[in-house]
Amino acid sequence: MSFLSLIISWRWSAAVILFLCAFFALMMGVTLSERPSIQHADMLTKAYYSLGLFVMGGLDLGTPVGGPVGARLMMWLSYFGSPMLAASTIIEAVVKTISPYKWHFRRISNHIVISGSDELTITYLKQLRLLQPKIPVLVICDDVSPVREEELKRRYHAKVITGDVTRSYYLSKLFLHKAKKVLLLGQDNFQNYEAAHKMLQMQPSLQGKIIIHCNSIRFMRSMADSTVAKQCINFNAYQLAASALVQQHLISHFVETVPKDVVVIAGFGLFGQTILEELQHYAQREIDTIAIIGIDAKRRIQVVDEQRQLNNFCKREIFEGNISHPEVWQQLRTKVDLSNTQPIIILCTNSVEDNFRTSLWLKNKYPDSMIIARSYLPSKFAENVSEQYNILNVSINQLVKDNIPIEWMTA
Repeated sequence: MSFLSLIISWRWSAAVILFLCAFFALMMGVTLSERPSIQHADMLTKAYYSLGLFVMGGLDLGTPVGGPVGARLMMWLSYFGSPMLAASTIIEAVVKTISPYKWHFRRISNHIVISGSDELTITYLKQLRLLQPKIPVLVICDDVSPVREEELKRRYHAKVITGDVTRSYYLSKLFLHKAKKVLLLGQDNFQNYEAAHKMLQMQPSLQGKIIIHCNSIRFMRSMADSTVAKQCINFNAYQLAASALVQQHLISHFVETVPKDVVVIAGFGLFGQTILEELQHYAQREIDTIAIIGIDAKRRIQVVDEQRQLNNFCKREIFEGNISHPEVWQQLRTKVDLSNTQPIIILCTNSVEDNFRTSLWLKNKYPDSMIIARSYLPSKFAENVSEQYNILNVSINQLVKDNIPIEWMTA
């Protein structure tokens, strides 16, 4: 139960108790000095006067007289308590209106601050709540839909601020001096680094506690030597997912197969590029040939080579085109043997439909191959199809969720 719910519950309970005290006191024979006739009034009239204590107290009713001593004490309790409860409710509402953020978050500490409200934020919160169900979370984002805001509040018990995380005004509302961790998960890469820079200026003690997500691996590498990047933890979701895929699924296949392997990366976006890098780090000696299929693949591989200085640890064949076009696979077969090996074929374009359609065709053509079809969000349908055809379905979202470093969710 949230703090706000506890306040509301407490106020309603107190109001009911004070009303019943006044009502039963009148029913037990207590009269009011300015309303002596109330002794002979019906129940509805006595209930009406009991409710009136919340508005005027007993100013127009006089003081309690007559009746048992205990009943008069109950009436006096309602005389003092009802107007005080009503006044405190009004004062709190005024303060919330004047300064909603300060009032609402005044007690927050030892909390986690998250910038952004997209799927990456939800992925992180799912894992966080498994390990830390009660740690306070404060989410700030430029714009959030009512449905997503309700999800953040109800399902993940997060407090939400709508505002620009790079503006000093909103940063002052985040209680950064009391925060355990800050995660900048927004879509705007430059804004994430800008926010980190300002946070470190405001609160130098956050050094090493700010985690920056960068959608562009190229931009992240360009920023690697900056002071901000060195004082923070920098990551890319696709890189995290690719590392998990290689270590959890591919390495075991490499170990089981005696000859060196053939790997086909069909789709050379961010995920495909990071898979190639991870293969160099963890499986250089296990691979004979890597074939890359993708639109604009030659330019992209040049960018990766330039930034990461990849060595030619195996034969590399590059084919430009759409993975759905049969001609691309015909070209590949002229240079890469897929029939007499047990190749790993990873379908990792941004089109889930193309990935699954092509994976089914390839599994039928090369039954001994290890086929991997990539999707973004977990899907029961995709899992069912994959199991039926002996295809490995990997969800970027699930890989990230399962491999978020535990220190990102603890002190």
